[in-house]
Amino acid sequence: MSNDRIAGVGHPLVLLTASRFREFMRQPEAVFWVFIFPLLMAVGLGLAFRNRPAEQVRIAIRAGVGAEDLATRLAGTPGLVVTVLDSAEAAQRLRRGSIALLVIPGDTLTLQYDSTRGNAQFARLVTADAIQRAHGRTDVRAIADLKVAERGHRYIDFLIPGLLAMNLMGTSMWGTGFAVVQMRVRKLLKRLLASPMKRSHFLASFGFARLASVALEVVVLVGFGLVAFQVPFRGSVAALAAIALLGAYAFAGLGLLVASRAQTVEGVSGLMNAFMLPMWLLSGVFFSNAGFPEVMQPFIQALPLTALADALRAVMIDGASLVSQAGELGIIAAWGVVAYGVALKLFRWL
Repeated sequence: MSNDRIAGVGHPLVLLTASRFREFMRQPEAVFWVFIFPLLMAVGLGLAFRNRPAEQVRIAIRAGVGAEDLATRLAGTPGLVVTVLDSAEAAQRLRRGSIALLVIPGDTLTLQYDSTRGNAQFARLVTADAIQRAHGRTDVRAIADLKVAERGHRYIDFLIPGLLAMNLMGTSMWGTGFAVVQMRVRKLLKRLLASPMKRSHFLASFGFARLASVALEVVVLVGFGLVAFQVPFRGSVAALAAIALLGAYAFAGLGLLVASRAQTVEGVSGLMNAFMLPMWLLSGVFFSNAGFPEVMQPFIQALPLTALADALRAVMIDGASLVSQAGELGIIAAWGVVAYGVALKLFRWL
């Protein structure tokens, strides 16, 4: 009976998988980046974008004839903080961004602002509306406000599934690719070359080892979001597990592909960053990717991290079924199959 057919725990694939998992869990750096770092990210961004009163827009009125009267009229306007400043001080604060807009009194009121600043256009709309109302304008149609406060619509609800997707990508790629290159640098792969182990078993063991730690990652991050921020979980546990496992396995394959020929730790680090950085920016982990140009959307939607984040959000926040995410799962699976297939062809022991 060949060594590849040994049953039970003696099978090379089982032994390799257990070895990969033990190596991973024995590294304090890996434990930090897998379990602690995403929690710190969730806390920081969750607090930064927590539900709070609307931001106050700071504007100034340049001192002169009519400035005090205008300031009095605008005093008490919701959302506006009004200050009367002399010309030099007002110009300096506008330049530094301490105020979003400067009102210059005259027969025609002039609104001076930097349109490239994020809050300038908003300040212009609020100020213009407040000035018109202060001079007697009335609305021709009544409008009522209905503010959304339901769980599932908050930024933290959007963020947690995105962080989970990003974490699965990062730990899967780094945990496999980096380990392979380290073994190559330390000449360990050269020793394994002489063993009866199959190349496919060696590569597959990295993917299966990642699957063993996925459950811990998902439970820690999703559980933390539920306890700390009351992030809703409306889908099934089985659907979430299936998506997370598929994503982890696919990204482990991509990590092996990147490391299949890399000879140095520095080389694989550069390749990993070159591959992951565009997805951090484009895949909607922290903010919606709908703002990117329409011509880029097909490319963005075809990225594995985009598909993984969208599928996780659909299941967790919307309560979607696993079947409804067939398109996203197909994209993730395709990346994984191609990555493992090409890695198997390109992989070198030396």
